[in-house]
Amino acid sequence: MVDLHSGGGLRASMALKESEAIVLRTYPLREADLLVTLFTRLEGKVRGVARSAKKSKRRFSGALEPLTYVRVYYEDRERQDLARLDSCEVLESPLATEVSYPRAVALGHIAELLDQLLPDREANDAIFRLTLSVLGILQGPDVWMPVTYFELWLTRLVGFLPELSECMVCGQVLNGQRAYFHVLSDGLMCGDDKRLASSEMSPESRALAARMFRAPAETFAGVPWPKALAADLRKFLMQTLQRHIEKKLVTAGMLEKISS
Repeated sequence: MVDLHSGGGLRASMALKESEAIVLRTYPLREADLLVTLFTRLEGKVRGVARSAKKSKRRFSGALEPLTYVRVYYEDRERQDLARLDSCEVLESPLATEVSYPRAVALGHIAELLDQLLPDREANDAIFRLTLSVLGILQGPDVWMPVTYFELWLTRLVGFLPELSECMVCGQVLNGQRAYFHVLSDGLMCGDDKRLASSEMSPESRALAARMFRAPAETFAGVPWPKALAADLRKFLMQTLQRHIEKKLVTAGMLEKISS
């Protein structure tokens, strides 16, 4: 079909797609354009070009900051991998509240995890809802509970989380028992089967993980959560995720350097 009424003259008319989305990454592309990675509710991870985004306040003003929750309008272009982003409307911005350094790192961590783990053009409403709920409670400088909750549930939803209640070698039930994990292994091991240079995960951290699987993130909001709490669980989750994506996450190292 040919559109005779568009401002750009004759062109093939393509219906714009509309979706809620979370901005993951932006990269400069030519003088005024941006290359944008979005996690859309409609189609999962979508990469597209926002033409003149650095100049257009009407179409993209404030909407392309990482982890901004937006309504995006875009179209796919024939024989091209990148979509064309028409415009974005801000639904919720992380910049609406103060962005401390720990919060900035935590937000970047969520964005990096999603960018690395989500396949292109594969919708995942469970992960989309998880991300929105965690962003809703990641409002201040206390980042460890939201980060722990997000890492735990994301590892489960992408299918990388092993059973935490039994030894991966002998099948022994680990509830209340000492359990160990190794950077090169997928699950937990009992004391008899642990490998050299293993790390220990406490019964308290495993019990906390079980509680997180039974309750929404908001349940834990306001609970005192120092960096030391469930640090062994986060270490296990990061080792698991990095082993599967076969690369180190930049933000994981940055999180470790946060003092409290």
